[in-house]
Amino acid sequence: MIKNYFKTAFRNLLRNRKYAMLNILGLGVALAACIIVFLVIQYETSYDKHLAGYKSIYQVVTKDVDGDGEHFSGGVPFPAIKFLRQDFPQYKFAELMQESGVQVTVNNNKVNTTNNKFLEESGVFYGDPELLNIFELKFLLGNADALKDVNSATISKSQAEKYFGNWNEAVGKTINIDNSEHGFQIAAIFEDVPANSDFPFKLVASYEGFKSNDKTWPFDDWGSNTSNHQVYVYLPKGINTAAIDQQLALFNKKYHKENPQTTRTHFLNPIEKTHFDDRFETNGSHVTSKISLYTLAFIGLLIILMACINFVNLSTALAVTRSREVGIRKVMGSSRAQLRMQVFMETSAVVISATALAVLLAYFALPFIKNIMVVQDKLSIFNTGSFLFILGITLVTIILSALYPAFIMGRFKPVEAIKNKINTSKVGSVSLRRVLVVLQFAFSQIFIIATIIAISQMSFIRKSDLGFNKDALLIVNMNFDSLSRSRHDAFRDALMARSDIKNVSFAFDAPSTQNTWDGNFAFDKMEDRDFNVQLKLADYNYINTYGLQLIAGRFYGQSDTCREYVVNETLLKKCGVTNPQDAIGKMFRLGGRKPMPVVGVVKDFKQGSLRDVIQPIALSPQKRFYRTAGIKLSSANLAKANDEIKIIWDKYFPEYVYNSVFLDDNITRFYETEQRLSNMYKVYALLAIFISCLGLYGLISFMVVQKTKEVGIRKVLGASVQSIMYLFSREFTILITIAFVLAAPVAWYLMNTWLKDFVYRIDIGAGVFVIAMAASILIAWITVGYKALRAATVNPVRSLRSE
Repeated sequence: MIKNYFKTAFRNLLRNRKYAMLNILGLGVALAACIIVFLVIQYETSYDKHLAGYKSIYQVVTKDVDGDGEHFSGGVPFPAIKFLRQDFPQYKFAELMQESGVQVTVNNNKVNTTNNKFLEESGVFYGDPELLNIFELKFLLGNADALKDVNSATISKSQAEKYFGNWNEAVGKTINIDNSEHGFQIAAIFEDVPANSDFPFKLVASYEGFKSNDKTWPFDDWGSNTSNHQVYVYLPKGINTAAIDQQLALFNKKYHKENPQTTRTHFLNPIEKTHFDDRFETNGSHVTSKISLYTLAFIGLLIILMACINFVNLSTALAVTRSREVGIRKVMGSSRAQLRMQVFMETSAVVISATALAVLLAYFALPFIKNIMVVQDKLSIFNTGSFLFILGITLVTIILSALYPAFIMGRFKPVEAIKNKINTSKVGSVSLRRVLVVLQFAFSQIFIIATIIAISQMSFIRKSDLGFNKDALLIVNMNFDSLSRSRHDAFRDALMARSDIKNVSFAFDAPSTQNTWDGNFAFDKMEDRDFNVQLKLADYNYINTYGLQLIAGRFYGQSDTCREYVVNETLLKKCGVTNPQDAIGKMFRLGGRKPMPVVGVVKDFKQGSLRDVIQPIALSPQKRFYRTAGIKLSSANLAKANDEIKIIWDKYFPEYVYNSVFLDDNITRFYETEQRLSNMYKVYALLAIFISCLGLYGLISFMVVQKTKEVGIRKVLGASVQSIMYLFSREFTILITIAFVLAAPVAWYLMNTWLKDFVYRIDIGAGVFVIAMAASILIAWITVGYKALRAATVNPVRSLRSE
């Protein structure tokens, strides 16, 4: 019996191979999209699951509450670790200091004796031995106790090979970090940390060694807090974390005299949530929003539903041509169950073929997935999870695609079936096929509208006025050390001697950056305000180099002993000052430092991304914190100018690796997630349109065959080609219009919710919906028009001979 089902199914597919190919192609593309969506979600939800005790590791984090609301930080004040261990001696605490953009200088380097300097953008940490135990680093040589020595460091296998050629020879070798006089000796080698981790340890040096030699960070200051300094704790299973959080809520008040305007508390945050928690800065390169994963899963579901709708539409349409076959089978004794089993067998053959195609499409598409979605590693389709998913989605697709056609064919009445008096498209008084077409195009129009809005918002971001000039601005990373600072002026003079360089400014960072330095402050009256200020440490030429606009007073002077502040409009507004001129001469105190006068006010500029509100900002010169050089270029050939600046750099800073980036490229990275989301919408909108057009093409092809004689009669009676084309396209135009009415409010709600993440955003105007509607109708007309035109130009004699 089963053999007969398969044989009959194969014959029917061959007989209707055109429609079978349309179904296989549509389902194959949709299933491939679903497989890729699954692989991305599987990867994103696997972060740090390689740690056996990942559910027991918690980060001690900070929450500040002031007049501006709640502010979260992944860091804790430097003195906190001592008292955490004192108050909770039963638990294992570890601290780390995260570094980025640091230079590692290797001594006794056998790989390349002329180039022993390596720039590491991430993966360099200072930590204690407990840190290595908590994060379960697997040692190939040595162990975690190696960090008990203040002069020691541990390194991953791949980094050891990068620095020394053979990782077995790395132990005992010495490295320097950022040309510090303090060297660290490699004492242990550990296995590489997987890419799907928010803790990408490559090099971990002794925290005590760092602390004893660093003169920059305020290790005894409870008031300062940086996200670079983090504390983790390992809690055995069954521990009541709520009780610990209650104690941590009072921890800061217990050991530090608080700012009366700000309440600071600490609490535990499990690392299993780190990858999806956008309140905090992560050690890894990105935070993934759970909403984005839900959106991705929802998109995958819509795509597969659209393909199933295609299958149901074509299957029910083709059922009419098989009505006589079904009637004869029923007269000969076939039961409903046998007829339905036949439909399931035919559907299974199509879906299994589509699955094979989907696996091939997904396999070849995976190398390009990074252009659409943020993944840190190459995705693999060959794993147990993906095999089970492919099996499951195949079975679900078979059921979704076969259920209704099997139900319909099982209900055929033998007499009506033999006489070809079957109408499969009606359920009551509503045409099911029309409902499905409306649903399908509603889905595709949601994608089209979302894509147009996402592209418009990204265009708005690119063209927005940031309050400073970002064009032709090269940012060169500098170093904190005293030797480098002593060469700043000579380096500036060498640069300014070039005709293609307009200005040079040294600063902690550019005006718009993701690195922030916040602190409490007092203005005019010497009481701390109930909100923090963002500090920008920069030299006298910052205003000219970046094109900031001065609206009152002056910018501070060139002298190294200058102790003055320039503030922005937002700070004055929040302090109740309406006239910028009134702020000149008022005293400003940062934290516990000595009050200094405000000498100027600059117009507000965007200090972060357009998702963020403009913060109160104070600018002040502090040379020991300058870590970037902003270079304003006039040259049309920016790449050539960058190469020539490197030559000057190598002359003045031969100890350091040249590291530069153009400011506009840096700002573009702020919106990397949004840009990839926009790309994702584009891809899935094209897939949705493609699948809709396949279904539409199949339906119009079937309609043309069904109406062959009708078209012939109309032509004999004088109907024009245009009227016959109108006959076929009119119904679909009406259905697409109904689909648009359903899709527009849904798309508006979804995209308006997405735009709420941006403080500065576009308004969703009527033009978006007009373009989407026009595009949908045009695509449908092109799809329908091709087949309709062929039908309208066929010789009527041939049409009238057709049955």
